[in-house]
Amino acid sequence: MRPLKLVPENTNVDFLAWRHIAAGISAILIIASIVLVGVRGLNFGIDFAGGQMVRVTFAQTVPINKLREQVDGLGYGEATIQEFAGTNQVSIRQPVPKGGDAAASKAAARLRSLIETNYPGATVGSVEAVSGKVSNELFQKGALALGLAMLAISIYIWVRFEWQFGIGALVSLAHDVIITLGFFALTQLEFNLNIIAAILTIIGYSLNDTIVVYDRVRENLRKYRKMDIVPLLNLSANETLSRTIVTSLTLVIALTTLVVLGPEVIFGFSAAMLLGIVIGTYSSIYIANPILIWAKVGTHSFVPRDAAPTGAERVGRERP
Repeated sequence: MRPLKLVPENTNVDFLAWRHIAAGISAILIIASIVLVGVRGLNFGIDFAGGQMVRVTFAQTVPINKLREQVDGLGYGEATIQEFAGTNQVSIRQPVPKGGDAAASKAAARLRSLIETNYPGATVGSVEAVSGKVSNELFQKGALALGLAMLAISIYIWVRFEWQFGIGALVSLAHDVIITLGFFALTQLEFNLNIIAAILTIIGYSLNDTIVVYDRVRENLRKYRKMDIVPLLNLSANETLSRTIVTSLTLVIALTTLVVLGPEVIFGFSAAMLLGIVIGTYSSIYIANPILIWAKVGTHSFVPRDAAPTGAERVGRERP
């Protein structure tokens, strides 16, 4: 039985012909993401914002505005209430009162009493609490982890390849992270430590996909020293296309299943991963590769111009 091939052999897709359009789309998405994060902000979970959070399941549909007024009336500050679409579940987050564990326990007991008194049949889940100091430390360490990961990755690629490749990888990773943050600002899904873990995973996947393409680019730069850079980049992307599609499709199927059928608690993580896989695959071809053109990468990047060519020589020029 012959194995199933999702991608035919010897594909010849002219990916780079769309590089200017792709760059324009990416620029719009990045600007929109930055504006969304600046204007709407991220819906920080208690990991980063601090406070107490309780999830309540009501027996009937509840007016959110009325519930917010009642919770704010407890006197612990403005509460953040998020309703889960299609259900009667809401999460209630309010600041942790001053006074230590005793005051926090009293506030949780008053919230529970308010809900049970005004909404018969409501089920109140466990209360999660994180102090403001701990939440600030978690946010700082999470942001530091993202920054150091991207910096270390760029240095690694710079050492392994050339500086132009390091810049291409860094811009590609920044592109993926910014758009993911924009998605969370747009949807107002809770942004917590699980999402930091998802973004770090996205960085790892995007890097892996970019390195596979870059490694083939380096090989072809040494092999086809008379080929123009654009046809060479297209050739490299086509030669790795089968591996890229199979890997990405496998992950997309698994993550789509988690988004649709998975538990609510990992919905944000699964959604971030699904978006990141799609964006990471796109950026490895349409962001990381075109930057090599703009950075003037050529055969001289790895092999001296007067060195004798190795292997078969192939000539190609950019399509008009």
